[in-house]
Amino acid sequence: MNRRTRPRPRPRPRPRPRTRSALAVLAAALLLGACSRHAPPAPPGPAPAASPLPATAPTPQGLLLTADFGADTVTFVDPERGAVASVTVGRAPYGLAVGADGRAWVATAEGVAVVDTRTRVRLALIPHRTATGPVTDGEYRGGGMGIALSPDGAHAYVGVNVPGAAGVLEVLDTAKREVTAVVPVGRRPFDVDVSPDGAEVYVTGHDSFDVTVVAAGSSSPRRIEVAPYGTEGGLGSWLKPHYTVVRPSDGQLLLPFEGERLAVVDPRTGRTRIEPMTADTHQHGATGTADGRLLVVGTGAVRPGDGRGPSLTVRSPDGAERVYPLQGPHEDVAVSRDGRTAYVTGGHTRDGYWNGITVVDLDSGATRRLAAGARPLGIAVL
Repeated sequence: MNRRTRPRPRPRPRPRPRTRSALAVLAAALLLGACSRHAPPAPPGPAPAASPLPATAPTPQGLLLTADFGADTVTFVDPERGAVASVTVGRAPYGLAVGADGRAWVATAEGVAVVDTRTRVRLALIPHRTATGPVTDGEYRGGGMGIALSPDGAHAYVGVNVPGAAGVLEVLDTAKREVTAVVPVGRRPFDVDVSPDGAEVYVTGHDSFDVTVVAAGSSSPRRIEVAPYGTEGGLGSWLKPHYTVVRPSDGQLLLPFEGERLAVVDPRTGRTRIEPMTADTHQHGATGTADGRLLVVGTGAVRPGDGRGPSLTVRSPDGAERVYPLQGPHEDVAVSRDGRTAYVTGGHTRDGYWNGITVVDLDSGATRRLAAGARPLGIAVL
């Protein structure tokens, strides 16, 4: 079926919690293996629970931080052992950004929380200036979504969803901890990115098929439509932009679609060219590495039989791709400082999520799972 005309599928049912013991799971896997030589391997289980950090202990370097969309917290995660601490930040946190000073800026339904990641204390909750309706949770809740920091850390930029209307970009002065400007942008701003020199902010409008370009210090937005499949279907379409990566080599914007097409957008001219992709899966979170690789999270086919399962695509600067299968839908991704390991959050904006992180070895594709957080979406390496 042509992707342009496929109907919107019913939401996936939530998976039932696993209740079998590890011994029972192993026995079932061995029995299945005896019955079929081609049976798929059982998914890796989570690592043993990590010991909580004492409240007065400083946060070790190298931990991960997740925004728990299914709770009111951010979770600190040891990448080897799992969750070690959490901090209450505000309702339904979505995205987060961490500055060089160790402070995390977390977009929630209530406002932007400021967390000292070294002491694991919430320092402030800055309310949204924009009215977004009742504070709630769920896929379409109002409030902060994508968030980014300027290179000098002086400003935080948060995309605010306004249910039933166009979104806004709220600009925060990080020293004063207050909103200093509000700029109109597209609908449901999934992602916010900043150019390497800090001169421009890019807001990805999921439901408006666009990226809004905002010059730093300006309130004059410029819209670029990004719709390689067209805009047919409007709000009901699956074929929309989700997350954007700013390519460090030339400042071009990279927006993956459906594991089939990569939109490469010149933010200066607004021109878009399309490059092929190979994962054939509905794609969400994306990030880049220092050496120019693009990592993209695939959530699975949006319609049974029309696409492949969840995956992580690793795309080299020359366009060559490796696609690593994942167990179940995921949402966002971060990369270790040495560029060898990816951390993919098991939360998802729709049903089908799980409470943890998949750790992916980028050389071999080997994966392991960590139980961590509650429907984790945004993620950063501390």
